[in-house]
Amino acid sequence: MNKLPLIGAASAVLAFTACNNSEFEGFTKAENGMHYKFYNKSENPITPKEGDGVGFTFTIKKFTNDSIIVDSKSVSRDGSGIFRYILPKSSFVGSIEDALQMMGQGDSASFIIKADSFYLKTQRFNELPPFIKPGENLVVTMKVLEVKSRAELEKNQKQQQAEMEKMMAERQAAEKPELDKYLADNKITTKPTASGLIFIDVKKGSGPKPKATDNVVVHYTGTLLDGTKFDSSLDRGEPATFPLNQVIPGWTEGIQLMSKGGKAKLIIPSNLGYGPQGTGPIPPFASLVFEVELLDIIDAKDIPTAPVQEISAGQ
Repeated sequence: MNKLPLIGAASAVLAFTACNNSEFEGFTKAENGMHYKFYNKSENPITPKEGDGVGFTFTIKKFTNDSIIVDSKSVSRDGSGIFRYILPKSSFVGSIEDALQMMGQGDSASFIIKADSFYLKTQRFNELPPFIKPGENLVVTMKVLEVKSRAELEKNQKQQQAEMEKMMAERQAAEKPELDKYLADNKITTKPTASGLIFIDVKKGSGPKPKATDNVVVHYTGTLLDGTKFDSSLDRGEPATFPLNQVIPGWTEGIQLMSKGGKAKLIIPSNLGYGPQGTGPIPPFASLVFEVELLDIIDAKDIPTAPVQEISAGQ
């Protein structure tokens, strides 16, 4: 669940008794002080409480005009427009979180919220944004699509964790058989180094080899064992320059075995690559194949300090 960037926390359930004396046209004032207007009110709805998970859509506008300040489409992580978060304790009486607790799954409604309290108490701004004047009100329109109890959330989290652990164990167990098959299929008999790196000298270069503290200029293409390309400086038309001691261990070790002008194939097991985490299109426990050409070696003392450029998927 995300923490809502423009909505804070929820409070204990407040009374939902209409007083019918709202100063806002078209709205009703509840006993708890909330000014509301329901478009859909479900019978026997599932209502959220503190600690529950809520999935909903929303727009926040100034009461004085229809200009949208923020909506769930712009902040939902998956782009669905549905914002999901867990209701903690409310930041002030009459907050958006209090409004959510007046709603149930399937309900849609608009609420009047004090802008000062929203920004200074819920959002904890030091001062109001320049487009908000003291005493202004916001109109928050929401539709509650799903409510999950704390127990459901904990159960789902445990299931997801178990599934992730199972997947990781399967990936780890599959790595060696997949690598052995790749080597057999490609008739590669080169023995690995002590670390497990397989270094195949494709074209010998000339001159000294780089030190781990040097910067190197290379062209490279990286693929998974099944041939899926995940990165290539050749495709970008520009070689990569980086400190050799600040990349994955398989690169640090392998390129030190090359000389300028040389070409090599590096077959890198995951413990010398991106390990159990993977990165981008590189899955966990993935052995990698790099075709590398060493174009130049630059002694670290000969260049100014520069930001690290790490070789990674999709760079």
